[in-house]
Amino acid sequence: MRVLLAPDCFTGTLTAAQAAEALAAGWADHAPDDELDLCPLSDGGPGFVDVLHRSMGGQLRSLTVPGPLGEDVPAAMLVVDGTAYVESAHACGLHLVPVERRDPTRTTSTGLGALLEAAAEAAGRVVVGLGGTGTVDGGAGLLAALGAGDPGLLGRGGGALADLPDDALAGLAAVRDRFAGTEIVAATDVDVPLLGFHGAAAGFAEQKGATPEQAQQLGTALGRFAEVALGALGPDVAPQRLVAEPGAGAAGGIGFALLLLGATRRSGTETVLEAVGFADRLRRSDLVVTGEGTVDWQSMRGKVVAGVAHEGLAAGVPVVVVAGQVHAGRREMLSVGIETAYAVAETPEQVRAALADPAGTLRARTRRVARTWSPPPRK
Repeated sequence: MRVLLAPDCFTGTLTAAQAAEALAAGWADHAPDDELDLCPLSDGGPGFVDVLHRSMGGQLRSLTVPGPLGEDVPAAMLVVDGTAYVESAHACGLHLVPVERRDPTRTTSTGLGALLEAAAEAAGRVVVGLGGTGTVDGGAGLLAALGAGDPGLLGRGGGALADLPDDALAGLAAVRDRFAGTEIVAATDVDVPLLGFHGAAAGFAEQKGATPEQAQQLGTALGRFAEVALGALGPDVAPQRLVAEPGAGAAGGIGFALLLLGATRRSGTETVLEAVGFADRLRRSDLVVTGEGTVDWQSMRGKVVAGVAHEGLAAGVPVVVVAGQVHAGRREMLSVGIETAYAVAETPEQVRAALADPAGTLRARTRRVARTWSPPPRK
């Protein structure tokens, strides 16, 4: 068999490249003669720049920017053929916030503003990978770093946005004008809006450390931030519908901030699939194995597993998932083209084992999956 191994990262445990290697090792344990094509992917979240660099080459530049808690953190920018690629997770990723300090009412996207500024100086086109952040500030910190308003008001986290004065983004129009000559693409990991049940706060704040009460407060704060931002630009420039645009809620609402600057939105998964030549590699394959840390409702809203399944469905190539945990229903997965999904861990004991040895447990689970999908020839 020709098997295309195309996972995302397993957040907090394995990079996409490490996950692909573990899948390959497990598959080869059972079917050493199968032809394996390792194709690490990203949805715009952690690993976005690394995956693109592996596939496209280009010049990788190192920078230092403020992190989500204000401390300096290392970041990178990839420049290829007149386009600069950056990722939000470098500047304000959840992995940069220690577990005991996770509070998205206080974390900020300020560092991504510095990254965006540097990228715009380096190239006429900037692609920003969005996903995996520890922030829910609507991109207020990013806009403050670019000069749209007072960092003391906008750079203190999402919780401080509830009481913004009407003129808090008085410089936003000037910042938008300054970036008018730069093509900005928001490569989002999910297609959710800024506000609402599946928005930046209600859908994602708790997994970033917020209590249910804080998640409600953040939703209200983002509503006030959007009101002030839209008022600063006027309906002819930024209509009210921007808050409901797919991807506006990505990365804690940073998608919305980029839309305010005139960005266009594209699926981060589609951006990466195109860059790695996925369509051609798919046509040469009999089966695709994809995966991520947890498959749930978010996975169906623009993540790698859904994007890969969509491509496989269109090409008539079956797609199976091997994930750390599976919390999505079979009918839901079939609707996007996933044949079946296998969990590495289903019990608390298995979860602990997977966290202790993520590569080894993923390899072992994949070995068992290979027995189903690549049976030995009959004697």
